[in-house]
Amino acid sequence: MPAADLKSLLDSAVIDPAVRALRPDYRALLIAAEGLRPGPSDAASERLLAAAEGTARRRFGDAPPEEHPHLAAWREAFRAFGAKPQRTRPSAEALLRRVPAGLPRVDRLTDVYNAVSVAHVIPLGGEDLDHYAGAPRLVRATGDEPFGTTAGGEPVVEHCPPGEVVWRDDAGVTCRRWNWRQCTRTRLTGTTTRALFVLDALGPMSDADLATAGEALTEALAETSPGAVTASRLLAG
Repeated sequence: MPAADLKSLLDSAVIDPAVRALRPDYRALLIAAEGLRPGPSDAASERLLAAAEGTARRRFGDAPPEEHPHLAAWREAFRAFGAKPQRTRPSAEALLRRVPAGLPRVDRLTDVYNAVSVAHVIPLGGEDLDHYAGAPRLVRATGDEPFGTTAGGEPVVEHCPPGEVVWRDDAGVTCRRWNWRQCTRTRLTGTTTRALFVLDALGPMSDADLATAGEALTEALAETSPGAVTASRLLAG
């Protein structure tokens, strides 16, 4: 997929007005990439994760991650559509809580975006574009959209409560509760070479800091996937 096609995909992304009404301060930085090099965790992804763990330990010390202004804002956003953040945490908070024991080592691409998420205190997810259908859309669920996940090791299809904020495509929900859990259909795997990354920001994170986080992700992708092509778009009100 050449850069022009990546840009076309990004241009098709939308945020529903109902989500805008819930959090007018929300912005999404979308980064699409082609030519990625997947595979198991390796020395390059390990360096990024170790550096992110060090940054987080220096920043937070013994302080609870949820006291960080950006994560506190995300907790408020979750409560606004009925989620309980102490049970289903914003993704960046969930990762930061794992730093004392060490972040998970998943695969090269997931490790890269997890490292950026932790280092910049920002929810960040990735979707495999080879399994994506149509335009990315952030909406409030109707309750009819399918969400593919697993339970007890077996595939199951769930339906989100009406009003929940979800990312979706033409085939169904790709990420529940804004940035809490991704579906199995579009998650990154050891064979992903084309991906869409979503960086989620609320008011306490400035546009400059959001751009810095995006640059960190783009640089990390270039380091771990030399020759990869990327395109980006800031989706804001």
